[in-house]
Amino acid sequence: MGERSLPTFDPSTPAEPRIYNYLLGGKDNFAVDREVADKLVSKRRYIGRWQYPAIENRRFMERAVRHLAEAGVRQFIDVGCGFPTEKDNVHQIAQAVDPSARVVYVDYDPEVHVHFRTMLDGVPNTVAIRADARGPKEILAHPDLTALIDLAEPVAILLIAILHHIPDEDDPDGVVACFRDAMAPGGYLVISHLTSDGPPPTAARRFEQAFEPVRESMTLRTRDRIRSFFGDLELIDPGLVDGGHWRPDEDETPPSNWLAVGVAKKP
Repeated sequence: MGERSLPTFDPSTPAEPRIYNYLLGGKDNFAVDREVADKLVSKRRYIGRWQYPAIENRRFMERAVRHLAEAGVRQFIDVGCGFPTEKDNVHQIAQAVDPSARVVYVDYDPEVHVHFRTMLDGVPNTVAIRADARGPKEILAHPDLTALIDLAEPVAILLIAILHHIPDEDDPDGVVACFRDAMAPGGYLVISHLTSDGPPPTAARRFEQAFEPVRESMTLRTRDRIRSFFGDLELIDPGLVDGGHWRPDEDETPPSNWLAVGVAKKP
């Protein structure tokens, strides 16, 4: 997992952060991104509901961060953060509980980095760094991160909708293990991952194929495989479940069956 070249701005190639932004109703995307997203949403046999998993994923993140902040976590590292939304980003949720909460956003996309740098200008206890999720050692040693985050104290590491963009040949197990090993006791690992267990097999294959022209590949995995990323950490209640079933709000809609999520604590 050596140092990797970071992508440059390229509006002609679809990119996952912009596709996700479009599916959440954002404006930071181009025609090539919308074309991929519209194909996903229009294939009703297999993605009745890709637009909904995007929302399901976002709402899980919001509930997980709020729960951890209320449980006393005061440090968050959001790896592969994607574009900020208008409200309810990690720092806004955590700092609503405690203004001293410290948050680091990590993404390798140049546009994402600029947007977060702009948003965080003047916001205390926050920083955005540009780095590749596949290089955890470089992320954890980044001077902007180490200036804000004390890895000797509990930290929540958020791997939200990022691991399914790391193919097996890029060693996602090693990536997650490096983050787990760096966590102090009392820290938490938060994962959401698109799963191949919920949709029909043909639908899952079509979904992966739809991402072939995209800068980031897509690898759906089984729930057992996703559970293995937590290693020997202890999954907190309710365990590894559909996104809509993780401590749902009263207005939560039924899960899409495409998204597996979990939060685990380091003993």
